Amino acid sequence: MTNSPNSPESAWVLEVTIRTAPAADPQWQEQLDRLRGVASYYPETQTWHARLGALDLAGLQLLQALFDTARVHGTEVSLTPVAVPAYWEGPAFTRGPDVDDLLEAQADRGRPLGQLPLV
Repeated sequence: MTNSPNSPESAWVLEVTIRTAPAADPQWQEQLDRLRGVASYYPETQTWHARLGALDLAGLQLLQALFDTARVHGTEVSLTPVAVPAYWEGPAFTRGPDVDDLLEAQADRGRPLGQLPLV
C-alpha cells in the first residue's frame, strides 16, 4: 500500500508559534491586528499559531507577515517541523531522513537538551 502525500508517514508541516511583545495600547492593537489575519490564538498558552505546508506564494506571504510583525513589534517567531496533523487538508512538505530525526527529537520534549536518543 502506498502512503498518501499528506500521511504522517511521508509528510510534515511547519508549526509556527508567535509570542506577542508587551506594548502600549495602540501598538498592542496593531500587533494583534497583524497576527489575527495570519494565525490563531491559543489562550491556554497565550501564543498564536499557524501551520505552513508549502513555500508557495501564500506560504511566503505568511512568513513575511510574521517576520514583519516581529521586526516592527518585537514578537518572537519560532518554526518547528511537526508530523502532519490528522485534520490537516493543506499542502505538506515531503519527509526525508533529516526531518525524521528532527521530528523524533521534537517528540521527546522531556529529554534534557543535548541528549539524543540512542539508535
